[in-house]
Amino acid sequence: MIGLQDYMLVSALLFCIGLFIVVSKKNAIQVLIGIELMLNAAILNLVAFSRYDSFKNAGQMFALFAIVLAAATTAVALAIILNVYRRYKTINPDEVNQLKD
Repeated sequence: MIGLQDYMLVSALLFCIGLFIVVSKKNAIQVLIGIELMLNAAILNLVAFSRYDSFKNAGQMFALFAIVLAAATTAVALAIILNVYRRYKTINPDEVNQLKD
C-alpha cells in the first residue's frame, strides 16, 4: 500500500527537479517547464493530503483550482514568450535586457 510518505517523497523529488531546471536553464521555455513541475509537486501534495482530510474532497477541489490556474498562467506565459521572441529573436532571459527600461 502506498502511504502518505511515498506521495510526499515523489512530490519533493518533482519539486527539486523543477527547481534545478529553473535555476540551471537559460531557455524561457525550459524555465516554464520547471515551474510547471514545481506546481505539479504542490498539486500532488494537495491530492495526497485530501485522502487523509476530514472534509470530503477539499484537497481535490484545491487541486482542480490550482490546475485551472496553472493552465491559464501557462497560456499567458507562452504568449509573452512568443511576443518576446518575435521582437528580440531570442528566448534567453539574460539576453533580453531591454525590458528593464
